[in-house]
Amino acid sequence: MRKRTNASASTHEDRLSNPKSSQEDSKQGSSQFPSSKKIFTLCLIFRIINSLFVQTYFNPDEHWQALEVAHRVTFGYGHLTWEWSKGIRSYLHPMLFAILYKILSILHFDTPLFMIKAPRLFQSVFSAFGDLYLFKLSHVLFDGHVAQWAVSFWFDLKANRLKLPPLFVILTTCFITRSIVLGLTFLLDRLMYGSWVLVPLNFLKFNFLSSGGDYYGTHPWHWYFTQGFTVMIFTFLPFMAVGIVQSKNWKLSGLVLWVLGLYSIIGHKEFRFVLPVLPIALAFSGYSLAMLNPQYSSNKNIKKPTRTHGKTVWKIRAAVIFLVVTNLPMAIYMSMVHQRGTEDVMNYLAKEAREGNVKSILFLTPCHATPYYSTLHQNLPMRFLDCSPSEVKGNLDESDRFMMDPIGFIAEFAKNWSQPSHIILFNNEEKHLKDFLSSHSYEVRKRFFHAHFKVDRDLQESVVVYALSV
Repeated sequence: MRKRTNASASTHEDRLSNPKSSQEDSKQGSSQFPSSKKIFTLCLIFRIINSLFVQTYFNPDEHWQALEVAHRVTFGYGHLTWEWSKGIRSYLHPMLFAILYKILSILHFDTPLFMIKAPRLFQSVFSAFGDLYLFKLSHVLFDGHVAQWAVSFWFDLKANRLKLPPLFVILTTCFITRSIVLGLTFLLDRLMYGSWVLVPLNFLKFNFLSSGGDYYGTHPWHWYFTQGFTVMIFTFLPFMAVGIVQSKNWKLSGLVLWVLGLYSIIGHKEFRFVLPVLPIALAFSGYSLAMLNPQYSSNKNIKKPTRTHGKTVWKIRAAVIFLVVTNLPMAIYMSMVHQRGTEDVMNYLAKEAREGNVKSILFLTPCHATPYYSTLHQNLPMRFLDCSPSEVKGNLDESDRFMMDPIGFIAEFAKNWSQPSHIILFNNEEKHLKDFLSSHSYEVRKRFFHAHFKVDRDLQESVVVYALSV
């Protein structure tokens, strides 16, 4: 008795073993799917809308390692964090925004609104290209049905944040492209640093060989497997697992496992570090959903009974509803509500500074908790609590000393300060410093909601603006 084979698996294997056949099939089915131009246009429209709705603060680096650096390059003022003195950051990414800022400056469009929104809109273009190439990658690996599912999933999870498109890492694996990018990076860094600086080597030495990133906290080795990546992919996890088994693409799934394993070696771990493998995982999720359709998963010439077709439609609808219900509300909440106070306070200060109502600012918050000059866009004296790694092990930075003893720290700090016109702090520290602020003629000027629950510190419910009373 002949053993029956899985038609979808054999089709996938045939496509990999016979590229010519794959190309012919692709041409025959190309009319069923949108063109690359249409896919890109739809993705770009979505990304533009998405960028305008994002109101929250995700990670300091989206401002301090990109926009802040670009602002300094273009306008001559802005803060460079300690990483730039160590040569472990490249100017390639910030220069993209520096060009944008220069154009805004020439056109006299460098107003608070444009300075805040223009970089996000600019990033929409890169994000749309990332979406397009996720579609193309899924189309090459599987087919158009899977590609459509994968891109629709990617929309649901990915916010327009200020970083290069996640598929940038995959696209630059091509030797020629990688050589061009690395060559341009070396030349640009030589120009900006004033000497030859091998940023990738310095980055490798600091993060892998010396564990320098551990200064900002560590997680156990299994964190990406038990929390980090599983939280990112969330309810797509079972669909991804099924898609891997059904597609039998062990090389690509092995790539995901290899990346997670490599980053697990490093003590300091963050969600964003493994973001580049998320689109691959979603492609597998798209495969499993496409396989729910028997007309796709088996011989297309076999007509299925109506009852089976009805069950199939129900399964697909149930899966889509489940994924939308479990992901969309969270995506909206994280993009528009959670940790928005630090963005709102800087938007407010930018408008006040433009009107001449702000003379100087002191941030009594954990370091890099808010955007900085790239949002304020006024060359005013500002001071935040430093958190650069100490050369002496065990030495506490300013940010840690303040968080441990707010009253003692500020009492000592105020002995040598030039009294700022505005002080920014979270409500947690406000309750300790109310008497101090009142005795130095400060009053509450504005309060912004920040978060409903804590992330890595005590609950920071609101951001408070104190100003010298007139």
